[in-house]
Amino acid sequence: MNYKSIGFLALTVLAFVSCKKEVEVKNVTQGTEIITDQSSKAKVTQELKVVDPNAKYAQMSFSKLEHDFGTINGEDQVETVFSFTNTGEADLVISNAKGSCGCTVPEYPKQPIAPGEKADIKVSFSPKGKNGMQNKTVTLTTNTAKGMEMLTVKANIVK
Repeated sequence: MNYKSIGFLALTVLAFVSCKKEVEVKNVTQGTEIITDQSSKAKVTQELKVVDPNAKYAQMSFSKLEHDFGTINGEDQVETVFSFTNTGEADLVISNAKGSCGCTVPEYPKQPIAPGEKADIKVSFSPKGKNGMQNKTVTLTTNTAKGMEMLTVKANIVK
């Protein structure tokens, strides 16, 4: 075997070993990409949030983000109201509001709130079966630039 054949064989092996993995990207829907790794056929789904710097968003300005009920009896259901104003440039839509547990139940406006308008979110807290200091949250899914807002209720429950 001559040196040219050995050199050619070494270059061929090196070429196969050092090949880069090809990645195919397909746009499925706006903000979602499915990436397929061709060498292993593994599929990875990744959510991307594209923020347009020129877009007009709603913005929630709350009078308070947290409410402390203080010390309450373990049998008393309590509630509070979180008032807010849409200080953004687009209609505000709250698509979901969810408490961190079943004891925290939010009621939120289902209709769009125009810029400059005010609205309320009522949060009921049932301390039944709980004791001591409690911190619960309500997560709002919105069309603001952040995409979500969080409210907190606290209570010290005594029996």
